[in-house]
Amino acid sequence: MKIAFIGGGNMGEAMLSAVVARDLSVPQAITVSDASPTRREYLKQQYGVTVTTDNRQAIAGQDVVVLAVKPQNLAEVMAELKGSLGEEQLVISIIAGARLGTLCQGLDHRYVVRAMPNTPARIGEGMTVWTATPEVTTQQREWTGAILGAMGREVSVEDEAHIDMATAVSGSGPAYLFFFVEALVDAATEVGLPREMAHELVLATVLGAGHLLQESGHEPAELRRMVTSPGGTTAAAISRLEEGGFAGLIRDAVDAAYRRAKELGTPGT
Repeated sequence: MKIAFIGGGNMGEAMLSAVVARDLSVPQAITVSDASPTRREYLKQQYGVTVTTDNRQAIAGQDVVVLAVKPQNLAEVMAELKGSLGEEQLVISIIAGARLGTLCQGLDHRYVVRAMPNTPARIGEGMTVWTATPEVTTQQREWTGAILGAMGREVSVEDEAHIDMATAVSGSGPAYLFFFVEALVDAATEVGLPREMAHELVLATVLGAGHLLQESGHEPAELRRMVTSPGGTTAAAISRLEEGGFAGLIRDAVDAAYRRAKELGTPGT
């Protein structure tokens, strides 16, 4: 599989690394176009891929073109690539908010996938939700599943509206968890634990709880009830979280992210 990456930032590199690690392609068949000379040199040295600043040159003869630029650079990139893509070339966009209609019109191309991965993709533990235009072939859908699956789990959806919803949950979700861990470590130090110990305890607790949730087959509410003894320490903590509107804050946060994801797909926002 010959692949071009337009943008070699963190998520583009995560995809590149996964593709090479899973033998979906070889470095000699991969080209990365990036504006940063430092980034280009790093990717060339780290992965042995071809690097360039010319987006049109990067996509020439490639089977798959991955758009991994920042949203504010998308219009410029689409204008540069418009008319240069062949029907046999698949475009996979991982740009937040960029809708299929916008991509198809801006590129004058109908073989397009819109995907939303998340940062754990960098270690092969990602969650990616994606959708495709009707013109995308069976072969191209298989390529998409393989590329995105190399970074972790992938889920295909028919309704594009689910992409913005997924952006607010799995796309932004790691940051919610990092924020919670940050707050829990700070709270642990305030009750007297050394910071290094607090960090170790919190990290082990979060990872263990996640694995238990995944492996036990129980619903989160059921597991919570199992660990919450009446009148105990956990009950006291949960009661305080409920008083503070914890669940409502999470709903508000997801709603804010969802609304912003939709706004990003609207020109001029």
